Amino acid sequence: MPGEPAVVVGASLAGLRAAEALRQHGHEGPLTVVGAEEHLPYTRPPLSKALLAGAQEAEHVMLESGALDAEWRLGVAAAGLDHDRRRVRLDDGSELPYAKLVLATGSRPRTWPEAGADLDGVFTLRSLGDALALRSALATTEHLAIVGAGFIGCEVAATARGYGVDVTLIDVVSAPMAAFGPIAGQACARLHAGHGVELRLGRGVAAIEGDTRLEAVVLGDGERIVADTALIALGAVPNVEWLRGSGLALRPGVVCDLNCLVAGHEEIAAAGDVAMWPHPLADWELVRVEHWTNAAAQARRAAANLLAPPDERVVFDAVPSFWSDQYDVKVQAVGLPGRAARFAVVEGSVQDGRFVAIGERSGRVVAAVGWNGARRMPWYRRVIGEGVGVADVEMALALDERARARA
Repeated sequence: MPGEPAVVVGASLAGLRAAEALRQHGHEGPLTVVGAEEHLPYTRPPLSKALLAGAQEAEHVMLESGALDAEWRLGVAAAGLDHDRRRVRLDDGSELPYAKLVLATGSRPRTWPEAGADLDGVFTLRSLGDALALRSALATTEHLAIVGAGFIGCEVAATARGYGVDVTLIDVVSAPMAAFGPIAGQACARLHAGHGVELRLGRGVAAIEGDTRLEAVVLGDGERIVADTALIALGAVPNVEWLRGSGLALRPGVVCDLNCLVAGHEEIAAAGDVAMWPHPLADWELVRVEHWTNAAAQARRAAANLLAPPDERVVFDAVPSFWSDQYDVKVQAVGLPGRAARFAVVEGSVQDGRFVAIGERSGRVVAAVGWNGARRMPWYRRVIGEGVGVADVEMALALDERARARA
């Protein structure tokens, strides 16, 4: 009905795009966007790069939201959901009624689980406040220890080297950026080593030491890395605690159907880091994608499906796309690299610093990773979406090479 209320929980990129899509697809009733942070929505990729480096300030990462006809409830977090009464309970004790609800609460950093997590000088990086605090610390840091060599850890390592800070990058896995597969991981290790980063890979952390302030990170083999600043970059955890006891399926994100509607609840949709849904690249198993492009696209589709009649809903099967900037290298990936059984370089070479590696599973291409190979990635994204096999990709590349040789 036109006057029924809609609520978006999460003043994030996904939350903003969902709210915009609700208006664009005809929701005319009250619209409320709830956000635990006091900021209006902002974009997160610069937090570990341009903003952390000082090339951007807080105002540069804010997303345009002024034209949205919505009430913003900022600085207040969702505390519970009563889907029988269709009420969202907030941590200030108030409740918001809804006819349509979008869950876009995102994720938070996984913290160090042992003693030392609360020491001065120990940081995580997820929010704008986190980035500004870490930037301030890096201005006087001599040695930064980074626990976790994934996206955030590697990007911060590159940014910190720009400050002239000594960096040690630590991870239990044998190569950085493990989500991009072993070929890109080995190239990433060489990249960071070439920029002076000390690598401690294949080694876990036993302790974080200090009295009130960080003194050292102790590795599992006893090596003691003296550091005055540490970043814990161990991945993210979806923000779903407030939904426990609500009856919604959590595994660990919110379980959705093909249309991004919450399983068993057609009046609720979910998008972004918090959503899990069946994807064809995963043989229709549930996936959860923690990347900017997915958050925006999924939020738009989830909101549209939330308002659409059942026979007009559109399955969300977009091929994920994500990137990382480190030093002068742009690493891009499409598909689901974590699903690949093996990778092979099909264009360029690792030695030349420009290549594309494809990941395959059961003969089908499920991912492609480009190392300074941006020009070709849209093509790989398209063929992955078409379900193309490895042999077909190799044949297309061979034909393209012959055509260029004749030109």
